[in-house]
Amino acid sequence: MSADKQQRNPFPTTDAVIAGPDGRVVLIFRKNEPHGWALPGGFVDVGEELGAACRREAREETGLDVELVEQLFTYSDPRRDPRKHTISTVYAWPVAGGSAAEGLRRRGGRQLVQRVRGAVERAVLRPREILRDYFRWTRTGERRRL
Repeated sequence: MSADKQQRNPFPTTDAVIAGPDGRVVLIFRKNEPHGWALPGGFVDVGEELGAACRREAREETGLDVELVEQLFTYSDPRRDPRKHTISTVYAWPVAGGSAAEGLRRRGGRQLVQRVRGAVERAVLRPREILRDYFRWTRTGERRRL
């Protein structure tokens, strides 16, 4: 391949939908671009399995040790991330009991949970499409179709 035609590929990422028994979903507020509410997640490191990357990112961003239950869907729209083209594999972790809320409280996340509730009510979320798919799946068992 010539130097002027270097291969350029999308970047693999993962996102975690971590939901408590009351249906609330854990979100993080991004301080860096793109700013706003987002699902915990991030880039996959070289040599890292997708599920391991998702667990690592969730732990880094929320302090929670997640057990991934289902691979929900892979999102690849080049317009999803304004920084660069990413391909995100989304995993779901519906939490039984209060473990998500308890884990966040231990890490000082009570304010985060309150702010998340307000953000959901104002619908200023970047991961709207993923959450819509997740809630349809939890209600009906139907997954997004290609």
